[in-house]
Amino acid sequence: MEKERLVIIPTYKEKENIERMIRKVFSLPMEFHLLIIDDNSPDGTAQIVKDLQKEFPEKLHMIERSGKLGLGTAYITGFKWALEEEYQFIFEMDCDFSHNPDDLIRLYEQAINKPSDLVVGSRYVTGVNVVNWPIGRVLMSYYASVYVRTILGMPVRDATAGFKCYRRAVLEAIDFNQIKFKGYAFQIEMKFTAWQMGFDVSEVPIIFTDRQEGTSKMNTGIFKEAFFGVIEMKIKSWFKPKKRIK
Repeated sequence: MEKERLVIIPTYKEKENIERMIRKVFSLPMEFHLLIIDDNSPDGTAQIVKDLQKEFPEKLHMIERSGKLGLGTAYITGFKWALEEEYQFIFEMDCDFSHNPDDLIRLYEQAINKPSDLVVGSRYVTGVNVVNWPIGRVLMSYYASVYVRTILGMPVRDATAGFKCYRRAVLEAIDFNQIKFKGYAFQIEMKFTAWQMGFDVSEVPIIFTDRQEGTSKMNTGIFKEAFFGVIEMKIKSWFKPKKRIK
């Protein structure tokens, strides 16, 4: 079976969403495989995935971890697995339907047709496309991206976005041991690293809809890590030679 496109979804207590998400991705008119990284969800999320693996044995995969080890380490675990399994395009997506699975096709088509090495599903490239968030959170998220662009000089309007498509060459080139952050700063760090290495980073406008089921994993510690982490990334970039890949 073709190993072209793999979607990585980290989960923790997503029993209300996981089956619906899996079935939706597999119903798309383009074939995507799924890798679920579950951090020992106490609500039975992993068992739901295991039951569905009997129905989708070739396309649905799962790695179970011992506990909540951080978003960044979950994705890096998934990236390593995807590279070993020789997937060509690797996607990041949330389980809570804040990212519309239909947009996976648009991200892939941008990667192929532009072409682009890293495609970001962007809330802010055509204004502010966020549904069901309180205005305070919208402003915090929007100006967080403004802050990141100002400090890092990276031309990405949605710097904290977690809906992305990587060509495998990007992930092959990045030294995961040098990726420090585990929360939402991880999303910034990965984009900044790819951009500094000379990869083409582009954005596709999406509409982000706040979760309807389950509970948000956002907290003040995550924002604090991102705020100070950006300054640390900038300082490190002064002393680290740019490894241009093109």
